[in-house]
Amino acid sequence: MVSQIFVNLPVKQLDRAVAFFSALGYTFDPKFTNDSATCMIVGDNIFVMLLVEPFFRSFIDKEVCDARTATESITCLALDSRDQVDALLDKALAAGAREPRPAQDHGFMYLRGYEDLDGHLWELMHMSGEPS
Repeated sequence: MVSQIFVNLPVKQLDRAVAFFSALGYTFDPKFTNDSATCMIVGDNIFVMLLVEPFFRSFIDKEVCDARTATESITCLALDSRDQVDALLDKALAAGAREPRPAQDHGFMYLRGYEDLDGHLWELMHMSGEPS
């Protein structure tokens, strides 16, 4: 069984990305941080590696997707309440993010999302029950 998840994202400027995610309340593991990368701690076993593009390229044989013009993935985070969804989205917007679409309320599920400074899409959700 999987015990941890590490999402790897390319970023243009590491210091700018760290400042943005710090404004949202995330912390970083100094053991996995240098001029090319940092490890953002999202949860107990959930981490996002922010890698400057040249370093990110060293792991792949394809082109790096420009997340401002194309979307390869959406990282979705489940939160404990609607208020937490709104609070985190508000922090993201205050730090320079863009909200690409309005909030969605499906009764059992509440969704909001943002596009970070490098164009990566993050979805924030709260599930309050089962779909009918």
